[in-house]
Amino acid sequence: MAEEQNQDTLNPEQQQAQFQLQKLYVKDVSFELPNAPQIFQEDGQVEIKLNLAQKVENLAENVHEVNLTVTVTATLGEKTAYLAEVQQAGIFAIVGLGEQARHAALNTLCPSTLFPYARRVITDLVAEGGFQPLVLQPINFDMIYAQRLREAQAQAEAKAAANMEVQGNA
Repeated sequence: MAEEQNQDTLNPEQQQAQFQLQKLYVKDVSFELPNAPQIFQEDGQVEIKLNLAQKVENLAENVHEVNLTVTVTATLGEKTAYLAEVQQAGIFAIVGLGEQARHAALNTLCPSTLFPYARRVITDLVAEGGFQPLVLQPINFDMIYAQRLREAQAQAEAKAAANMEVQGNA
């Protein structure tokens, strides 16, 4: 009975909050071996660079396409061993969240959902390209999002301080 009372006191928006993955797909895949076959004769350890990018597009009210691009560049000395890039996308319906919560979900929950699929494609591409399978470690998108928010806030504060200084000198 106490549980029923607690549910009744929830904000109607909280009761209706929904997050749904409607479609999952690979939007684009690229794998390049610019220095093959010579690169297979080279000795040494490959150096791996990982880059992430994300694009969000509003498709309809409460429906968004999130496109996570994962780019892996492997170098051996001065030569590129391979370049693998995957654009893993999904269509997400997000209902019942405020603007800030929806923004956070699009930048944390959605890429966290997409990343394991992109990671699997990267692993397969690298192995089929003749290299040891590359297993990317999990990524904490919550931490990345929080860091971006802090950086944006610091930039805004620095800009505001610079504007105040300019106005004071004028």
